[in-house]
Amino acid sequence: MKQSLLFAGIMLNVLAATAAAPVPTSSSAIGLATTAAGSPPTIGNAMPAAVELGATRVPVATATASSTTARASATPAAAVAPRAAPLVITDDTGKTVTLPAIPTRIVSLAPGATEMLFAAGAGKHVIATVEYSDEPPAAKQVPRIGDVVAIDMERLVALRPEVAVVWPGGGNPAQIEEISRMHIPLYRQQVNTLADIAGSLRRLGALAGTRDAAEQAAQKIETRLATLARTYGSSRHPSVLMEVWNHPFYTVGGTHLMSDALRICGARNVFGDLKELGPVIDVEAVVARDPDIIVAAAPPGAGAEWLADWKRFTTLRAVRTGNLIAFEDQRLTRLGPSVVDATEALCKALAKAH
Repeated sequence: MKQSLLFAGIMLNVLAATAAAPVPTSSSAIGLATTAAGSPPTIGNAMPAAVELGATRVPVATATASSTTARASATPAAAVAPRAAPLVITDDTGKTVTLPAIPTRIVSLAPGATEMLFAAGAGKHVIATVEYSDEPPAAKQVPRIGDVVAIDMERLVALRPEVAVVWPGGGNPAQIEEISRMHIPLYRQQVNTLADIAGSLRRLGALAGTRDAAEQAAQKIETRLATLARTYGSSRHPSVLMEVWNHPFYTVGGTHLMSDALRICGARNVFGDLKELGPVIDVEAVVARDPDIIVAAAPPGAGAEWLADWKRFTTLRAVRTGNLIAFEDQRLTRLGPSVVDATEALCKALAKAH
């Protein structure tokens, strides 16, 4: 059962949407700016048409003077304060999200989104998340209400979230649509390349009112990616097979984030021409393309077993040269800042190949 859940988690990450993927136009793609209780909030900027200031009858002879005095002595309580302007921001898919104010009760429905919120300085506002949200360590203390496939909708409603951060590329579309119908505002968080992480952090900072922390995190990511590209990007560009599951055999296509990680490391995905994010392929296709390196991006403890299967095919260049790498850093399947740490580790492992 545990292995099945792990496979589901890995494959949901493998099948993350690309920037070119169509954005749903159904009601699930529209976050309604309503209160957690379901009643529409007032988000307009219009002021009341009139405010009555004084209604006491006074003698005619003193009416002008008295009314002037009444207006001059009116207490601040008699005035109506202007309503706060709503928060209007754009999420990672280009959708406009309108909220009555900066949210302080955020539910994150994807592990990558949870990590991104913490990195953007909004961790203290995350009141619930889903399974496998274990980056950073502080995220492990956040209550779970399900996983990316299914959440407890009753618990979600009871939490009265002001916004739900969802993952359009891997979350359950039907579930996301149901949340939208419940009038819980949706913010769609999605990264398709490593370079997307910085911009996504900045937008989450705008959502949570933590712009300074988000900007610092974004700049750190940009600096690290630039350093990795300088260090490894000019290598000999070996072809790499990324194996992300063994039975059936899955790899990643050219638009997957793992392909981008290979590019940063100065390597190329041997199946980079495939448009599918997580295509199923057979051994014959691998033999035909004959990669320089085979990387088993496996669950902890499974990498050696996966690579043992390939040793039977002695004609493969990767097998002949011994360029078989067990890479079990699960952060490579995440869509948060820790994927940069995993990418650096992958670059180092690939650089040792001969």
